Amino acid sequence: MSSQDAAGLALPVTDPSLAARLHERLAVVETALHGHVQSRFPYVTEAARHLIDAGGKRFRPLLVLLAAEAGDRPDADEVVTAACVVEITHLGSLYHDDVMDEAALRRGADSANARWDNHVAILTGDFLFAKSSELTARLGDDAVRIQAETFTRLVEGQILETVEPGPGNDPLEHYLEVVAGKTGSLIATSARYGARFSGAGPEVEEALAAYGEIVGSAFQLSDDILDIASESAESGKTPGTDLREGVPTLPVLMARASADPGDARLLELLASDLSDDARHAEALDLLRKHPAMDEARAYVVARADEAKALLAVLPDGPVRSALEAFADAVAVRSA
Repeated sequence: MSSQDAAGLALPVTDPSLAARLHERLAVVETALHGHVQSRFPYVTEAARHLIDAGGKRFRPLLVLLAAEAGDRPDADEVVTAACVVEITHLGSLYHDDVMDEAALRRGADSANARWDNHVAILTGDFLFAKSSELTARLGDDAVRIQAETFTRLVEGQILETVEPGPGNDPLEHYLEVVAGKTGSLIATSARYGARFSGAGPEVEEALAAYGEIVGSAFQLSDDILDIASESAESGKTPGTDLREGVPTLPVLMARASADPGDARLLELLASDLSDDARHAEALDLLRKHPAMDEARAYVVARADEAKALLAVLPDGPVRSALEAFADAVAVRSA
């Protein structure tokens, strides 16, 4: 991934010319973001810029810019506006996420709820959603509809995450719906906007939106695998954080579906409080050795292959290669 690091991009772009264009346009988006979240009131501006200033990979606007390369107007003003729409929407959701999770840190800085309080964090998230809506209105009625549908799915995913699946409902299917709503929907819209506002045809737009939905969901699912499999030294994450907090993830849900009598101890642990260090360590060890880990990896790889197949509508070249490489990177990521 050295080429992406050298280019300062969150996507694996190996073509120097494409990387340079994306890097230049992303800088334009970054400047625009700071302007779009400005309020008449300095206090509101400070709160709204808090997470922008904290940094981030800017993956969603970057995907807008990359998808825009599929059209004949990749540098259209509407593409930049659309890139700002998806990032501001994402940022607004992070403010709300941190309140729900009672998070103290975000991107290495104090979360808004920790720096101010929950009321300020929630209202700042609302302010950002309002700003994204203002920007979307500049893109036309159809964009407003797409944004509204995306936001509906995002919020539905957030709500579903807080409730147990109903009687007779498959817990894994429930979880996949959560992931598709919370993560896949906005990434799908990112790819759709890039194609649409650069002048790509409907076939390309639909294919890239479907690609974004799958890759976005797969990114979260690969994060689930990392939560169990990674060592903190290689990923920068604390292993088993979701496991300790009782958050259902792909490997855990697949392990829970086991009917093997030999899994009785693991299932007992997964149904218990894992805040105890010894029980947590035992559960983590058993999960790492369980076939559910390979099953989860195979599922994510299959989804990545499905996403890559959708790219057949694009000509061979650096854009398609970058999108294919990203799907591959998601499937086997270690950080």
